[in-house]
Amino acid sequence: MEAFVRSEIKNGIGTITFFHPQSNSMPGTQLRNLAAEIEKLGKDNSAKVIVLKSEGDKAFCAGASFDELIAIKDIDTGLKFFSGFAAVINAMRKAQKFIIARVQGKAVGGGVGIASSADYTFATDAASIKLSELAVGIGPFVVGPAVERKVGTSAFCQLTINATEWQTAQWAKEKGLYAELFSSTDEMDKGIEILAGKLATSNPEAMAMLKKVMWKGTENWDELLIERAGMSGTLVLSEFTVNAINKFKGK
Repeated sequence: MEAFVRSEIKNGIGTITFFHPQSNSMPGTQLRNLAAEIEKLGKDNSAKVIVLKSEGDKAFCAGASFDELIAIKDIDTGLKFFSGFAAVINAMRKAQKFIIARVQGKAVGGGVGIASSADYTFATDAASIKLSELAVGIGPFVVGPAVERKVGTSAFCQLTINATEWQTAQWAKEKGLYAELFSSTDEMDKGIEILAGKLATSNPEAMAMLKKVMWKGTENWDELLIERAGMSGTLVLSEFTVNAINKFKGK
């Protein structure tokens, strides 16, 4: 299967699904397409709530595409690539309706950022998480504000510093990243269906106001996340990072 991002609206529930054959990793085009679909459904009055999910039964999202990272040769290209994650997070933040994330498997780097940017995140016991950026010579600069907002500074530092170790789905739930945890995808999907159905019949104006209140203090993220993208875009050019990514790819 080729990579895709697609959306549909049914009974007031907008569903956005993304897929990439490399463990749902995120090349720049995929990031831009995902941000565009979120913005589109965010403005579509027929969608009262948005469910964000990935295809497959393994990884939710493996984060940045290593193939694209290693191909970056200048600061402008690096900034453009990491700005894709900024665009996705800001689209989720600014959508005037609640976004439910469905995390069926492991989330790495940018995948943790996407899960953190949802307003309510369902997950399975298989959905362990890792911020692996430092292990390849960069850092979770762009996704950092979203992750830290959700799990707190202490847990964010733990994820960032211990970059090669997985944290369990139960750990992520205890830290507030996951709202609900299930032993199977079938049980999770039933839970999502129930909550999304309730929200689809709730007052859209009230939900929009609530979302604005919940995201108070993030009004500067349009500028902040681009600034952070520049930090990652610069680091990815270093000899240390190039060697680290190549070593990581070779595993």
